[in-house]
Amino acid sequence: MSKIRIVLNGKKAIIDEVREAIFTSRAYGEVEVRVTFEGGDAARFVDEAIADGCTRIVAAGGDGTVNELTNALMKSKATTKPELAIMPLGTANDFATACQIPSDLLKALKLAIIGRSFPVDSVQAGDDYFINVASCGFGAQVTTNTPVALKNFIGGGAYTISGLVQALKFEPYEGTFNISGQEANRSIIVAAVCNGKQAGGGQELAPFAYIDDGLMDIVSFSQFARDDLQQVIAELRDPTIKGKFIERVQAESASWQSPAAIPINLDGEPIRTNNIDFKVHAKSINLVLPDDCPLLLKNKH
Repeated sequence: MSKIRIVLNGKKAIIDEVREAIFTSRAYGEVEVRVTFEGGDAARFVDEAIADGCTRIVAAGGDGTVNELTNALMKSKATTKPELAIMPLGTANDFATACQIPSDLLKALKLAIIGRSFPVDSVQAGDDYFINVASCGFGAQVTTNTPVALKNFIGGGAYTISGLVQALKFEPYEGTFNISGQEANRSIIVAAVCNGKQAGGGQELAPFAYIDDGLMDIVSFSQFARDDLQQVIAELRDPTIKGKFIERVQAESASWQSPAAIPINLDGEPIRTNNIDFKVHAKSINLVLPDDCPLLLKNKH
């Protein structure tokens, strides 16, 4: 029987539904819980799980919790690492939603305990890693600055509403993208480096992305005026058209350099830098997923 270690976001530990789902899930396997309290706990719990011979570790929280465990697993020097599973407890749960991991907590835990794992990619950004999306520019500030109360009231839609309002006011970031050795100067308001398909509370930024294809999908938005808003929305809705404001490209590596520091959000973790390298680490995480997960190449339609 698998030995499962749940790393539970401390803010969610007092929720009765969460506690009940964890207690009930023990019918499917041996489950232990560790609750985060402060920075560094997730990494410590991953090290502890590896030392204890745990076969799976469950990220019980939002996209940020998934990011913390992804980082800890990728930075661990252990030769044998636990598989990663997800119990989605965040506001948007973009990555879990795109993977079609059940929102029902007990069903999600059942999958985490008895489901099948698949080797998937992670992306290195500087010294850190992410498994879903790194948003750069105003998009990173939207995620950071959108009030918590607004997020809770209207869910993931808060990101879209806040984003459209802020985008019209933002000055573009001037810099150079180097994508697979090809340099180009860019004037962008936002860019997203995607391993998964969606971010920002349900916005499908990279509909052609797969988490096991060895590629990241880079989507960049150039500055637009209020009168261009309908065109921007049209380009978002139809990614097959050659966009005036939205550019899409796939690559194994990329870098960004700019005179001014640009805000970057790595699956919920904010940083600022004017020089960053991105690199795909192919099939570096064993992730527990539904067999019909649409982010896997084998299920490509």
